[in-house]
Amino acid sequence: MNRSLSMHLLAILLLALIGSAGHADEVTLAHGDITLNARLELADGKTLGDGVILMTHGTLAHNGMEIIQTLQDLLKENGMNTLAINLGLGLNDRHGMYPCEALHSHKHTDALDEIGAWTGWLKDQGADNIVLLGHSRGGNQVAWFAAERTEPAVKAVVLVAPQTWDADSEAKGYAARYGKPLGPLLEKAQALVKAGKADAKLEHTDFIYCADTEVTAGSFAAYYTPDTRMDTPSLLPGIGIPVLVFSGTEDKAVTGLGDKLARLENTGNVEHVTIEGADHYFRDLYAEDMVDAIIDFTGRL
Repeated sequence: MNRSLSMHLLAILLLALIGSAGHADEVTLAHGDITLNARLELADGKTLGDGVILMTHGTLAHNGMEIIQTLQDLLKENGMNTLAINLGLGLNDRHGMYPCEALHSHKHTDALDEIGAWTGWLKDQGADNIVLLGHSRGGNQVAWFAAERTEPAVKAVVLVAPQTWDADSEAKGYAARYGKPLGPLLEKAQALVKAGKADAKLEHTDFIYCADTEVTAGSFAAYYTPDTRMDTPSLLPGIGIPVLVFSGTEDKAVTGLGDKLARLENTGNVEHVTIEGADHYFRDLYAEDMVDAIIDFTGRL
């Protein structure tokens, strides 16, 4: 073999090794009529039996978004295993942001079943020490799961800028974003659901972050019908395991979280960490501050 060819093969080998060093394994799970996927990061020398953090992203997002990837990388560097899931949102083997041109038939509470399915998968792989982590809407979905579903393998919950909610703010936000009232559309969707037509399509409808999209009546009603459980602080008194909540002082997406937490009673198991200067996505050094707090929190479990 000549020297040029040898050097070429060596370069290919080195590139492969460099690429695999930071490689995360994608795992899949059959769930109803669709396949779910997630990114599994195992820390050096660790197995799932050493514990794992199951991570849930925010609204219409995915496990490749910056905050999720950053947390996975930093936690792995600190010897912690993570599984970052992609919520299916009704689509098969979904990756990336939810496409606004697709029909929306998903519901906010679909996530609870998917978190449960991934928890079961982790248990089947030998994990019996699971921490649930959720960002933004995913924080609400994680808290809702922990408050209403008993799972002994889940030992703690970490909520990163979890969703706050109230009916008036939701209606005002919808009107400000789309220039039309929410009420008539919600009443139409609710009437269709009541008539047994939850699958009826509402065309050219503004929904969550998607303008002029197509959504089923059941999906629209599920996201906009008033329910106090959409407000994460209201769920915390019902969670019987340790909870760590992060908020950022410059967060413009989730507002009033600190005040709502301060008004709660009977939440001695809840710790609140405010990170000065952080926005909704806790970029750069703010993510490192979060990971330091998570390591301290989980180390005391």
